[in-house]
Amino acid sequence: MTETTANSGSNPSLAPTSNPGSAPATNAATNVDPTSQSRDSAAAVHPVETASFGADSGPLLIIHGGAGARRAPLSPEDAAAAEAGLTSALEAGQAVLAAGGSALDAVQAAVMELENAPHFNAGRGAALTLAGRAELDSAIMAGDGTAGAVTAVKSAKNPVTAARAVKERTPHVLITAPSEELLGEWGVETAPAEYFITEKRRTQLADFLAKRSAGQTHGTVGAVARDAAGHVAAATSTGGISGQMDGRIGDTPILGAGTYADDASVAVSCTGKGESFMRTVAAHSIATLVSLAGRPVAEAAAIALDRVAAADGDGGVIVVPATGAGVIAYNSGDMYYGAATAGGLTVHL
Repeated sequence: MTETTANSGSNPSLAPTSNPGSAPATNAATNVDPTSQSRDSAAAVHPVETASFGADSGPLLIIHGGAGARRAPLSPEDAAAAEAGLTSALEAGQAVLAAGGSALDAVQAAVMELENAPHFNAGRGAALTLAGRAELDSAIMAGDGTAGAVTAVKSAKNPVTAARAVKERTPHVLITAPSEELLGEWGVETAPAEYFITEKRRTQLADFLAKRSAGQTHGTVGAVARDAAGHVAAATSTGGISGQMDGRIGDTPILGAGTYADDASVAVSCTGKGESFMRTVAAHSIATLVSLAGRPVAEAAAIALDRVAAADGDGGVIVVPATGAGVIAYNSGDMYYGAATAGGLTVHL
């Protein structure tokens, strides 16, 4: 686990914390707090850890590069690659916000950098299906409720740009396997299938097929941001799971499950076992807990992850509210993440 901070003046809280407590509502029929059962279940798997970044207002960007259990320390080469990718993403998104740009443009810029970095499971370097192909999913959503998403993309160099194109060039929200011709009509840059495949991912798939490993289960990338006007946005991109069935879709492109944004509440990007995030509608749950139940952002994130754990999953979330500090939370053992605040950049490996 590594923390690097540049020009830090925001004093982000990086100490892991257990689930924040409050006075939860009681289920009168059973006299049991309905959230306490999920908390107990999650505690048996791994406690939720959180960190907060930023102030009550002003531009803020938080990114993630995937969550999962770390079975061995990162090699110096992997650590350097991960740090470089996260830093590049933060710089790209921060540059947009510093110039007065929108949260939507900032999250797209950040995710594009992560898709370009082969260390992460999105774009180049994505996990491979059973057939040895890269099938890419992405979603982007603005706080005004407009959104676009793509699934099973095979040739968009940056899948998040295809998702943005769905949002702005079609009357739809979700498109499956857009053809190279359609991507061209949208002005989306394409790349050959070989571009996305790395030797590391081939080895992971071979290990999975030989039953030497359970396959890579985490590695999705994402970004959430708040701009100077107070608008929020979220974007997420993934290659899925190593050894997944061709055509399998996880939570990333499903609005409310892996990606969500609402100017009246929060922007959320998730990473982890997609099936569990879909079953619990994790991203939207966080927004609802904040906007309707009045829960603090960190507590809402912890509750959502506990419900994911109760659904046989783990992972992490990044959350930026319309007002207030942003939060990262994970119950998977480790998580790549970073933040750009008024005090500078912070990267966690």
